[in-house]
Amino acid sequence: MIQLDFGFGALEAEFWRLLFVMTRIGAALVAAPLFGIPSVPPQLRVIGAGSVAVLVCAWTDVAVPPALFSLAGLLAVLGEVLVGLTLGFVLQLAFAAPVIAAEVMGGSMGMNMAVAVDPNSGTQSPALGQYFAVVLTMIFLALGAHLQWFALIVESYRVFPPGHTWLGSERFALVAGFALDMFATAATIALPVCLVLLVVQLVTGVLSRSAPSLNLFSLGLPAGILGGLAALIVSAPVLTDLVTRLSRDAIVHASAVLAP
Repeated sequence: MIQLDFGFGALEAEFWRLLFVMTRIGAALVAAPLFGIPSVPPQLRVIGAGSVAVLVCAWTDVAVPPALFSLAGLLAVLGEVLVGLTLGFVLQLAFAAPVIAAEVMGGSMGMNMAVAVDPNSGTQSPALGQYFAVVLTMIFLALGAHLQWFALIVESYRVFPPGHTWLGSERFALVAGFALDMFATAATIALPVCLVLLVVQLVTGVLSRSAPSLNLFSLGLPAGILGGLAALIVSAPVLTDLVTRLSRDAIVHASAVLAP
């Protein structure tokens, strides 16, 4: 029994089942970058988790632990939270790659002084990071990757039924491996702009040595910003391809975590 009986019989049992299913879905929504941002009201996340939980209860035969408020029941709830947070954290890694690339490029261009509040984390990030985050969000939604991610959450109830939610060291290693891929993608995004900025800095350095009367700061900063913006425009198709691959890899790695 649930150890709490309000006298509603089967209706109460379905309510506890729905609430238990919402635990994993709610944890995934809180950890995900698009649904867990501070600007999304908690009420909306609860409504979204409840809507998906209704479908999961209708499509699967998820059962609530016999004693939900016992030690075994609390461990089952913690296991649900673990699976949900892992699925959301994989998306967080994907959305962190453009921000890291923007940090590198902004520092080389001298644009780290132009910061804005990142809606995903609530902290300050470079303006370029906001641009990359918007591009990634639009492509992620346009590809329907969010729908595939919700399908993986539903599939997780078949792979990891309640009470059998320990992911194991191999699956945690997969998540760490995706973090390495994320850093490699961030370096690939920043590489074209950094190469152009390196050439610009070399040219300004040669000019400052050949003509000491030129002010290096008044010449180098505008040249670096103009060169970086030109490199961003030229490398825009490459950025689109990399962001598309990043969105695909996020779903692939999330499905690899659920692989039997």
